[in-house]
Amino acid sequence: MLRWKDILYYAKYSNPEPLHKVEKTEEEWRQVLTPAQYAVLREKGTEPPYRNAYCRTYEPGTYTCAACGQVLFNSTEKYHAISGWPSFTQPASRGAIRYTFDDSHHMQRIEALCNVCDSHLGHVFNDGPQPGGLRYCINSASLIRLDADLELP
Repeated sequence: MLRWKDILYYAKYSNPEPLHKVEKTEEEWRQVLTPAQYAVLREKGTEPPYRNAYCRTYEPGTYTCAACGQVLFNSTEKYHAISGWPSFTQPASRGAIRYTFDDSHHMQRIEALCNVCDSHLGHVFNDGPQPGGLRYCINSASLIRLDADLELP
């Protein structure tokens, strides 16, 4: 289980190495992503709160990166945080997410990125439920939910 001290360590020193990397040019990303996905994933945008696909969805399944298909979160870690965006308590694996400091918008936050393709997912905060205390606040546009009964590739 990841805790806030782990997130800070990764952001400051080094993130876990992914098993593989996906690299594309920005033009290639534009060809495979919708305009809304591109704005969030590649331009670090934020979708409107409460008016997004997974804010109020709690069906069983696995959430993958909309850009590269990397498994990011399991629905068992999703909870209602009243933040306006899908919220999770833990990533699917220790190496699924890459963390970096984000000082944009006059705030100090920890940005959550896909560790495989470096796409922006959202942010992680230390105000989540126990035992881990983490709240991954993630844009729906950065996710694709696979039904629980589907096999992963």
